[in-house]
Amino acid sequence: MGKSFEQYQKQKLISSYFSVVLSIALVLFLLGILGLLVINTKKMADHFKEQITISIFLKDEAKESEIDQLQKNLLQAEHTKSAVFVSKEEAAEQHSEEIGEDFQNFLGYNPLKNSIDLQLRADYVTPQEIDSLATTLAQKTYIEEVSYDKPLVGLLSENVKRISFWILIASGVLTFIAILLINSSIRLSIYSKRFIIKTMQMVGATKTFIRRPFIWMNIKLGMFGALTALLALTGILYYLDQNFPELELFKDMEQLGMLYAAIFVLGIFISLISTFFATQRFLNLRTDELYY
Repeated sequence: MGKSFEQYQKQKLISSYFSVVLSIALVLFLLGILGLLVINTKKMADHFKEQITISIFLKDEAKESEIDQLQKNLLQAEHTKSAVFVSKEEAAEQHSEEIGEDFQNFLGYNPLKNSIDLQLRADYVTPQEIDSLATTLAQKTYIEEVSYDKPLVGLLSENVKRISFWILIASGVLTFIAILLINSSIRLSIYSKRFIIKTMQMVGATKTFIRRPFIWMNIKLGMFGALTALLALTGILYYLDQNFPELELFKDMEQLGMLYAAIFVLGIFISLISTFFATQRFLNLRTDELYY
């Protein structure tokens, strides 16, 4: 009978630990998915921003040395992703391909200008930055016009801000829910040991001494839960990378490493805080209150 009861208690304890690990793993896995969404949303937004082209049209009398120096200065600037010189002949050829006929035969001359197609790094693609750059470039005497799709830049910036805001709200809400769920699982596991806690307290054990094994155990459970979540997240990443290589999910390992570290630390931190307050609650209860 004694062995049977002992085995039952052991199975109950393992079941309690398993439920805590599973709860932590599921919640942290969802947080990891949201983190991946945040990272890749920024990647996609940056990709679209860097496709915006600023066309710098040059006057016919612009000297070759001036054009070369301008292109060199643009390439050396920290805001520049690329600066490609496009001759009027190349521009005419591209335009003819787009419209399906040679417009020069109809006009009798090439009205297009030599130009430099400038693309900026994503962080600098804002209406203010581009307006400032366009104004500075337009002051040069050999530049005829600086052209870009101003409404598109404004719309893109607004949409990126809006999406980032709602993702931030979703992250905050999900993190709060994660804390509540993990806290509830840990409190339930400690609730089953409330009489042991009170017995230890009655025989003279200090609160710190009583809390220590519970905190250490649940920190370990938090670590196991975090590792389980990270393994599942890695599996999802590997599957997506194999089927959608264009996403380049493993390209930025630094950000991915930071996300993994954040999930692991969050699992430990939430377990630590939840265990501390859960044990503190039962330590402060009177003996007769343990039955309710």
